[in-house]
Formats: sequence, C-alpha cells, structure tokens
Amino acid sequence: MIFSHSDFRHVRWSLLIFLLTLGAGGALIVASGNFIEQAQRGQQEARRQLGEARAKLTTVEADRENMRTYTLEYNALLKRNVIGNDQRLDWIEGLDAIHRQGKATGMMDFRYAIVPQRAYTPAPALDSGNFELNRSDMTLQFDVLHEEQLMAFFDTVRGNIKGWFILDKCALERPPTAQGNDDFDVAGQLKAECAGGWVTLRNRSAPK
Repeated sequence: MIFSHSDFRHVRWSLLIFLLTLGAGGALIVASGNFIEQAQRGQQEARRQLGEARAKLTTVEADRENMRTYTLEYNALLKRNVIGNDQRLDWIEGLDAIHRQGKATGMMDFRYAIVPQRAYTPAPALDSGNFELNRSDMTLQFDVLHEEQLMAFFDTVRGNIKGWFILDKCALERPPTAQGNDDFDVAGQLKAECAGGWVTLRNRSAPK
C-alpha cells in the first residue's frame, strides 16, 4: 500500500497518538524496571537490617543470660564469704568447733596455724578480672587412725565453714612407736601434715 501526502493528513493524528502511546509505553517499561530495581534494593536492605536486628537481639539475650549466671555465681560467692576481706575469725571459730567435736567423739586430734593474708597468684595464671586474689596459708598437723579420717575432716571443713579452702598437699607417716603395730585402734597410729590456704576475692573498685 502506498500513502500519498493527502492520505497522511487523515492518519497523522492516529500516528501521533500511536507514537505518544509507544513513547509512554517505553517510559513505563523503563520506570517499571527502575521501580523493580529499587524494590529489590529495598528488599535487600530490609533483609540486612533484619539480620542485624536478629544478631543484636541474640547478643542482648546472650548478655542477659551471662549477667544472670554471673549474678547467681557472684551472690553464691558472697554468701560463702569468699568476696571481701578475709574471714579469719570465722575460720578459727569453725576449726575450733570441729576440733571440739572431734575430741568429744574421740575421732581425731589436730593443730593448725593460719598466716597473715597475702596476694595470691595461682598456677596456671587465672584472669580474675576486676578482682584481686588473696590467700591466707594454713598448715595442719593430725593424729589419725587412717587416711579416710583426713578426707572426712576436709569434707567437714568445706561443709561447715564458709569460705574457699584449697588443699595443696598432705604427708602421712607412721611414728616410730607404731612401726610394726597392726592394732589400728591405737590413737595416733598415723601422723599427718597438710598445707593449704583460704582464698578471698576483693573488688579492686571497692573502697579500702
């Protein structure tokens, strides 16, 4: 089909509308592409923010749980008189009570000495945070019938006296008068010497 100049006058408005429609459609396609791209970027940003929010929530929950655990442990140490100054009077009173009970039941006899408190550095080294470690060394001498009495004694110490006692070592020997004696009912059948210490924690920020 051949269009003449006279025919163009009849279709020019239709052609103009077609071109405008075509341009508007193209612009709409471009705008749609930009919108989709922006929406995708927005979705990615939303996912990133959601991930960060979840990570922060997890951290907060972990911190809360750690704080709860720390608080429980801290309160337990406070209740045992481990945090603060040394409780020498309590230790002495507790040991004297155990000594009287042992003499009353005829189980065992012991003597002890507690030296003044000093700074304590455990091996291996321990990160004590804001707390300084102190220790009051203690030595003990026993007259016992058998080793189980020592175990029972230190179980009693830990159960009856508030504090944190660390047992370092014990040495047992049979006195010369007991050599060759198979009668374990004889008092003082064994001699024992033990060494340990009472450990306390002091907050460096606490007023002295």
